[in-house]
Amino acid sequence: MYDKKIEFSYQEFNSIDELSKEDAWLLNEARDVTQQAYAPYSKFYVGAVAKLANGEIVAGSNQENASFPAGLCAERVLLASVSSIYPKIAIDTIAISYQGNGSVSNHPISPCGVCRQSMQEFEQRTNHPIRLILGGMEGKIFIIPKSSMLLPLAFTSGELL
Repeated sequence: MYDKKIEFSYQEFNSIDELSKEDAWLLNEARDVTQQAYAPYSKFYVGAVAKLANGEIVAGSNQENASFPAGLCAERVLLASVSSIYPKIAIDTIAISYQGNGSVSNHPISPCGVCRQSMQEFEQRTNHPIRLILGGMEGKIFIIPKSSMLLPLAFTSGELL
């Protein structure tokens, strides 16, 4: 038997004021995109904005459905948009923010499991890490070097061969 450990490092910032101009701009865009979310059931509005390897910017927001939980998370809306508009172009960075209806948005949230799986596969498909900027409308911000770090021991396409 062997004891093994999986860990990863990330950066934590106290506020958006500590970020580079480019990262602060991207996070502010994600904050703005939360207003485009369609979330009449959960009242939890999420925005995701990506800077692609070619410099283009693409946004996505969560889209719910009365046939709950048939909706889509902002991250998967974003990935589908990037794949449709810019096929085979890698994503350099995704900023993700959120706001709830009357709840506090002062700390980072992490993507759900399905979104983690989707981002991991996008990284694998484009052979390029996706850097994540996670933050609420205010407060602390996390920067994670690769989205696949959020899904250790991932199920990948290699298992299907």
